[in-house]
Amino acid sequence: MTTPSGTVRPDEAERAGALGRLWTLVGSVVAPATLVTAVLFYFGYVSSRSQYLYFGIDVDLLGFSTQEFVMRSPQPLLVPMLLVLLVGVGLVLVDAALRRRLATAAGATARRWARGLVAAGTALLLLGVTLLLAYPALTGWALFPLVTPVVLGAGAALLAYGLAWARRHPRPGRAAGTGPDPGRTAVVLLVLTVVAALFWATATVAEWSGTTRAKGLASNLTVLPAVVVDTTQRLHGGDPAVEESVLPADASGVERYRYRGLRLLVEGEGVLYLVPQRWSDRGSTFVLDREDVRVRFRFVNDPP
Repeated sequence: MTTPSGTVRPDEAERAGALGRLWTLVGSVVAPATLVTAVLFYFGYVSSRSQYLYFGIDVDLLGFSTQEFVMRSPQPLLVPMLLVLLVGVGLVLVDAALRRRLATAAGATARRWARGLVAAGTALLLLGVTLLLAYPALTGWALFPLVTPVVLGAGAALLAYGLAWARRHPRPGRAAGTGPDPGRTAVVLLVLTVVAALFWATATVAEWSGTTRAKGLASNLTVLPAVVVDTTQRLHGGDPAVEESVLPADASGVERYRYRGLRLLVEGEGVLYLVPQRWSDRGSTFVLDREDVRVRFRFVNDPP
């Protein structure tokens, strides 16, 4: 409820809770819709880059648009997004329970909770910074790029939450929200730390997701569209899964070659990226200009 002057009454501000005020502060730092779009694009880009790099292709050569990267992100991002949403629900419930418990408690109790949250957040932040400084010694730890941002983000979030509670329940002799408040600046910086940690963790999960999808695809390349390629240029690959046959020369005496056993991995800006239908340690990705070859897509070998 607001007063005629448009200010929020104290009882309503109390019901908003520290988490609500923190979320309002997050919205003032970065728009939620912008953050979600940025995460989707970043996840789609890193995941696609890791997936195609497994086949030796730089994703920047494919010419994907921002929308295409965003469209590629929902499937691999589904599980992490569900986990984030569930954690968010849990945080809202914990915040509500904490506010109910402290509703009738003295201010000293709320300050003790705030000090505990600040201490826990500080400890996690110090642990995260320690992990960062110890990176040269931890390069062989596979979980380092995920554990470190999670610890940093959790520590920054707990510390920001504790500072928000401390701002709401100041020490006796100091009114809430009056005078210089370096705590608000600290909370803003902590929110930015959480966002940075989120992007780092997102990049790690996206990279793992892209590599996992690439290996899953490589284990059964027959799910890709089968193609037959006719070209005047001989393909040199030496892959046993690719069959070559020489076609009769045309009227100008130019020989043509026909290749079977290829699958279309992806097409980008008029260029076809073809892979053998079976993975091998000698396999490679064939890059063909669409204008220089004649391509036929084969039906799936599954009678109707």
